[in-house]
Amino acid sequence: MLLQLATWPEVEAYLATSRSVIMPIGSTEQHGPNGMIGTDALTADAIAKGVGDATGALVAPVIAVGMAQHHMAFAGSMTLRPSTLIAVVRDCVVSLARHGFERFFFINGHGGNIATVTAAFSEIYAEASLGAAGNRAGLKCVLRNWWENAAVRGLSKELYGNAEGGHATPSEVSVTWFLHPDAAKPMTLDPPIAPHGGAFGDAHDYRRRFPDGRIGSNPGLSSVDAGKRIFNAAVEALTADYRAFAA
Repeated sequence: MLLQLATWPEVEAYLATSRSVIMPIGSTEQHGPNGMIGTDALTADAIAKGVGDATGALVAPVIAVGMAQHHMAFAGSMTLRPSTLIAVVRDCVVSLARHGFERFFFINGHGGNIATVTAAFSEIYAEASLGAAGNRAGLKCVLRNWWENAAVRGLSKELYGNAEGGHATPSEVSVTWFLHPDAAKPMTLDPPIAPHGGAFGDAHDYRRRFPDGRIGSNPGLSSVDAGKRIFNAAVEALTADYRAFAA
């Protein structure tokens, strides 16, 4: 059930049986020479909808722009400041809590969101603990990165080995190609596996170290068929996780 396609009486009826909601969140940023800029939002949104279909859960609109300042030296990337993203997450949660939702299951598509979204949860809990007006007691928020479960990790290792890398991975690019095959851009990359590294600073430092945007990955290995397998594995794993959380 998609919040955007529902009517308010339908949401009210849903609340009579469940106080849980799925919250997809991603990013709008470069994903190397052949990955879609919307990869992180597209994957999180589609996987969230898959979990919603499997469980009957309500799925909120995707938060499509995340914390991606380190990608801003690549054309088309967009970012929110950490303080802005904290406010966005907080306001989305509190808005739905106002109507009676209590359990918020965030499905995340972007590693750069993790610290900021976790900080937003802390702000929400602090507001409740301190008795601020407009919030509710008993709210629970969790963040699940769709690629961080045994099924997806095992499949990524089987398909790509050390070419999976850390950004613009063939796994995430494959999922977007499965979702949008007409937008797939197969190509041979040079070098096949990009440089590895981490602990980068601002956007210019990132581009200097990773000039085509990839980190340790070879998305030239991406395919629609692999994307279907990875997508299904993610939905299955997160469906079980959501059911446990909602219970």
